[in-house]
Amino acid sequence: MTTPKYDYRQFQEELARLESKVESKVEKQPPSKPLGKKAAAAQRLATARDEFLALRKRHDLSVADVVAFFPEEEGIAYLQQLIVAAQAKPRRTRKPKD
Repeated sequence: MTTPKYDYRQFQEELARLESKVESKVEKQPPSKPLGKKAAAAQRLATARDEFLALRKRHDLSVADVVAFFPEEEGIAYLQQLIVAAQAKPRRTRKPKD
């Protein structure tokens, strides 16, 4: 029986590297006062977005690949959100003075 190229030792090394990255990020952040609910939610969203974009770039995924992971209804809603966000809002014009 041959051993696969990806063995347990390699897994442990990668896990140790990931843990050290997380610990270094935690150490770099200076202690500060707790964030408000909106600020904490915005920070979580920004972190999730950065991680998502990094994964998308690393695995060379297209929007279609990403949408395929969602159930059909959620995928359609996601695409609609992308379209709405990409469209420019029309400028408001001034009302003429009477």
